[in-house]
Amino acid sequence: MKTIGVFCGSREGVNSHYIKDARQLGLELAKDNIRLVYGGSSSGLMGTVSDAVMEKGGEVIGVIPKILIKQEVAHHHITDLRIVDSMHERKATMYELSDAFIALPGGIGTLEELAEVLTWSAIGQHSKPLGFLNTDGYYNPLLDLFDHMVTEGFLLEEIRNTIVVSDKPDELIRLLKSV
Repeated sequence: MKTIGVFCGSREGVNSHYIKDARQLGLELAKDNIRLVYGGSSSGLMGTVSDAVMEKGGEVIGVIPKILIKQEVAHHHITDLRIVDSMHERKATMYELSDAFIALPGGIGTLEELAEVLTWSAIGQHSKPLGFLNTDGYYNPLLDLFDHMVTEGFLLEEIRNTIVVSDKPDELIRLLKSV
């Protein structure tokens, strides 16, 4: 596993553990010589994880659409900042470059990105693993919804079981490597 795509918020959220875990994930990625691909922002959890990778001499590729350069404050102090025309191009580029994906806490954009990764996995478009960094149970309601979808016959249990979950960044990376 050479590159992990990270989906997360361009905001910090209200829980200080989100920032702490985003930083720790970045440090762990750099320590394991895993390249980070992310949304290209210098703010929020996005900025935190990318700064941590850069701080330890790791490689960071940011992918940001033109429309979000000011809103998300594009990060110009990373290895490679790619400016694309649309959100669709951002996601396609991130998917193409990544060997696996990790979702940190985030908002509707993060949810949309990880839902697309799961959808593409379900239809056989890729077999790249997806992990949730479940800081303080952030993703528990969504994981419960996935379990409900399985119970109600709308999601195959095999697809639900492809989601790797941990509240520890180092453990999550280790689990993703073993998938």
